[in-house]
Amino acid sequence: MSNELIFILQTVVGLAFTLVAFRMGRSWLYGYIAVCIVLANIFVTKQIILFGIAATGGNVVYGAVFLATDLLAEHYGKKEARQAVFIGFFSAVFYTVMSQMILGLEASAEDWGASAGMVDIFATAPAIIVASLVAYLVSQLHDIWAFHAIREKTSGKFLWLRNNGSTWISQLIDSIVFSLLAFLVLPILMGSENALPVNVVMEIVISTYLLKILVAAIDTPFLYFSYYVKPVGMAA
Repeated sequence: MSNELIFILQTVVGLAFTLVAFRMGRSWLYGYIAVCIVLANIFVTKQIILFGIAATGGNVVYGAVFLATDLLAEHYGKKEARQAVFIGFFSAVFYTVMSQMILGLEASAEDWGASAGMVDIFATAPAIIVASLVAYLVSQLHDIWAFHAIREKTSGKFLWLRNNGSTWISQLIDSIVFSLLAFLVLPILMGSENALPVNVVMEIVISTYLLKILVAAIDTPFLYFSYYVKPVGMAA
């Protein structure tokens, strides 16, 4: 099975699980977002090729977070959506701290190789960690603001517009903030020689953004379908 087919299948499955969490209630969406954030930080360590573009494995679960916050914004309100963002941020910080601490434990002679695998997954450069946390917080808060701003301007009409408009802009912000901080600004400030040329950073921004807006476009029907799978007791 090709990478592209698996990517599309993974996207549909991931977005379907987002709807299942929505159906089960608001607290389920909060928990789902926390899980997706942790998975995104793990999956991002896998480098892949999709549609001829270099990518990482975390795009789908990270995209599912945007659908989850849009569901909260649409059906529960701005306050609940913002709370979900901070829950996700807390989860990311907790994952980062604990994953770095586990690396400090010396493996026993009986270790079957898991310790080396953990190093490959958890030994993330400080610039990557800081950049991912900042990009997540900024882009998610903007997504919620833009979603409600578009909703107010259109008097609650055009669900597809506020979903795609807010997400596409926010995903662009996410890609720019993360790439600039992780590969250019922070390495320079830290005195590292690993800073990438500006043109290379821009290529990373464009390639990752294209995949993110593809996931965002696919999630639009799921947001419409959410009106048919509302949690029991939620007003029509």
